[in-house]
Amino acid sequence: MSSYVLAQIYQLILNLVGGGPGPVYPARRNIRIGSRKSKLALVQTHLVRDALQAAYPDTNFEIIAMTTTGDNNQMKPLHSFGAKALWTQELEVLLLENKLEMIVHSLKDLDMPTQLPHGCKIGAILEREDPRDALVMKAGSSYKSLEDLPEGSVVGTSSVRRSAQIKKRYPHLNFEDVRGNVGTRLAKLDDPASSYTCLILAAAGLTRLDLGERITGYLSSPYLLHAVGQGALGVEIRDGDEGTAKMLEVLAHKETTLYCLAERSLMRTLEGGCSVPIGVETETATDGQMLMRAVVVSLDGQNSVDIEERMEVVDEEAANDFGRVVARKLVDAGAGDILKGINHNKDLVDT
Repeated sequence: MSSYVLAQIYQLILNLVGGGPGPVYPARRNIRIGSRKSKLALVQTHLVRDALQAAYPDTNFEIIAMTTTGDNNQMKPLHSFGAKALWTQELEVLLLENKLEMIVHSLKDLDMPTQLPHGCKIGAILEREDPRDALVMKAGSSYKSLEDLPEGSVVGTSSVRRSAQIKKRYPHLNFEDVRGNVGTRLAKLDDPASSYTCLILAAAGLTRLDLGERITGYLSSPYLLHAVGQGALGVEIRDGDEGTAKMLEVLAHKETTLYCLAERSLMRTLEGGCSVPIGVETETATDGQMLMRAVVVSLDGQNSVDIEERMEVVDEEAANDFGRVVARKLVDAGAGDILKGINHNKDLVDT
């Protein structure tokens, strides 16, 4: 009989007689962590691996990297994909087949399927990095802001959330899709032959890649609300894997978790994803309540509904409730009509 089984039996006996706090997990075992193969994904996965290794020095943490649907198709605009889970599906298959114990995601990528596959759950949400979007000008450019850009300047972004909100404020700008990892996008921007004047990228990704010097400026409310979950890392595990869930407790950040659960609940209620321009900004108000700003914008930036709400949120249930409240108020204010129009246009494109 293995030492692990013996330890579990011993702990069960202790629990039955009131002598133990909970299950014992083996002092040494191999934990397989799934990741995409991009440089940013691997940097983020190493952050999680290193934190876990420090907390559990007798456990071996192995990173298993693979490409996903979103990685394999770098030409098609993100919003034109019919399926969700572009960055997660292949990894989730391995997780459900017990070939991984956990997957590290940028939570904003995991927010495309806000309803996780049956058998999967979020095991931990880590403390959020800067959630804002960043403006990155072409190398050598003298421009410092979107306001500086002349009419017809080309903004590179694959996000309809970003392009729709910026169109609303700066209708004189043009937008072109730009795919690839961060390094590839920056190379496309800096190519003298390219049409791009600037890019809009997540500040957190640039910071984690030590590319903060490329940030020309930051974009936030009221001009540009960030994506649901942006800046946070989420660790996905199998539902029912209590050993891994317990292990991840050392990484979980309560404030970030509550913010992101509220944001995910908002998006789930609106049935949004990467093809829907939904922006959010969540913080703690001076009175201690959670404050959320949210916006839904038509693809052309001509129509929008924005809202600001606050509520006392002390636990995960309240965070989910708050997200639903904000979503319903957005719909009542007219966001439902905008979303119907977006979905109708998408159906026409898909057919």
